[in-house]
Amino acid sequence: MNKKYIIGLSAVAILFVLQLILVKHENPAVKNSPNWDSPETKATFMRVCGDCHSNETKWPWYSHIPPVSFLVEYDVKEGREHFNISEYVADDGVKSAHEFKTGEMPMWIYTIMHSEAVLSETESAEFIRGLEATFGKYDREELEKNQYSHPE
Repeated sequence: MNKKYIIGLSAVAILFVLQLILVKHENPAVKNSPNWDSPETKATFMRVCGDCHSNETKWPWYSHIPPVSFLVEYDVKEGREHFNISEYVADDGVKSAHEFKTGEMPMWIYTIMHSEAVLSETESAEFIRGLEATFGKYDREELEKNQYSHPE
C-alpha cells in the first residue's frame, strides 16, 4: 500500500473516532450583571463579547462538530474564567475597554466566523465610551498600586 493512502485512511479514521466524543455545552444561570450605562452598550457587548464572556453563549452549528468543538469549548471556558459578565463582580470589567481598544479582544479567530463582532470606527468609539462609562477607565498604574497596597 502506498504511504499517502495509509496516512489519508488514518486521518479519516481519527476524524471518525473524534465524532464519537461529544462536548457538552453549558450555559449556567446568570448570577449577576453590571449596571450598564445604556442598553446599546449591553447589546454591543453581547454581540461582540458575550459568546465567550457570559453564560449566554450562542453555540453555533460548528461548535458541535469535533475537533472544532474542542477549540470552541476551550475558548469559552477560558473567556468565562478571565471575565464573565454573567457573574459580574465590581471592577471586573475595568480592562475591557482597554483590551478592545488595543485589539486584544475580540480574538481574530472569533471574528472570522462572526462578522457581527467587527465594528465600524464610529461603533468602536461608542462601544469604548460605553464600556468606560459602565466599568470605569483602565489605569494600569493605579490598579497595580491598589493591588499591592492591600494585603490579601
